[in-house]
Amino acid sequence: MPSRESYEVRKGEKSLVHKAKQEANQQDILAAALGMRISGPQKPPATIWQPLKLFAYSQLTSLVRKAALKDNSLPPKYEKVHNFKVHTFRGPHWCEYCANFMWGLTAQGVKCADCGLNVHKQCSTMVPCSCVPDLKHVKKVYSCELTTLVKAHNTKRPMVVDMCIQEIESRGLKSEGLYRISGFSDSVEDVKSTFDRDGEKTDISANAYEDINIITGALKLYLRDLPIPVISYDAYPRFIETAKLEDPEKRLKAFREALELLPAAHSETLRYLMAHLKRVTLNEKDNLMNAENLGIIFGPTLLRAPNLDAMTALNDIRYQPQVVEFLIKNEDILF
Repeated sequence: MPSRESYEVRKGEKSLVHKAKQEANQQDILAAALGMRISGPQKPPATIWQPLKLFAYSQLTSLVRKAALKDNSLPPKYEKVHNFKVHTFRGPHWCEYCANFMWGLTAQGVKCADCGLNVHKQCSTMVPCSCVPDLKHVKKVYSCELTTLVKAHNTKRPMVVDMCIQEIESRGLKSEGLYRISGFSDSVEDVKSTFDRDGEKTDISANAYEDINIITGALKLYLRDLPIPVISYDAYPRFIETAKLEDPEKRLKAFREALELLPAAHSETLRYLMAHLKRVTLNEKDNLMNAENLGIIFGPTLLRAPNLDAMTALNDIRYQPQVVEFLIKNEDILF
């Protein structure tokens, strides 16, 4: 029978062997990560390996940090439904959802006008909201659905909103009557055409358009031309009903709930715009524009009544400016 002492010795030897194997594996992994070949008899002694290991760990930590920063800088992943239109395909085509043949001579299926996905009409209702618009299908900036535009260009907000606001804040916050005074209509249309043609390469600096009211006009025109307003048709009734509330606490809570109904890209655009308009009001002594004035200007632009009867739409007009005014005044609390 082996003694307890010899058993403990063997156990200790096995532990040392296991530890040595673990260290050897770690060496191989780190060496591979560094692109080095140090296997077999060429393995470095401990005096060289220890600093090498520390260097490798520092490099890996740096890579992880860079990846995290890069991920945080990416625009959010907005969901977008496909924009399917009935389509007649030339030649044989197969459904990209169920992989079955698309039979018929005309109108065999539907095609997404934004990303080009081809599916059966019956399959289109089952396709996930995963449309990633292709720039070759998105030919305009103005009059393009908001979420479609930001997904196509991989941005948080529409480029028109970002670029115009940055230009206005760089040289126009103290301009008297900002947003109230209209720019020359032909110049505003020229900005629109240039954005549609050149996108983010559009020059809206003072060299191209000296009058800041042309830039404010271009921004307002973009918001008016949206097929679905920034405050979407689905959320519109909730915002109007909230504006009618008298109790301040209930009103604030209701506005928070109403904002949650907006699509993500719309919510982000509204947040950015309200923060800008709040900064406009901080220069009221120079530009003479307060939250009430801006509410009157942007109310009908950001909130457009869906297909309601004429009397209801008429009654809603007085609440539209109140919604925008409240959002501006409480921008720091609501967003």
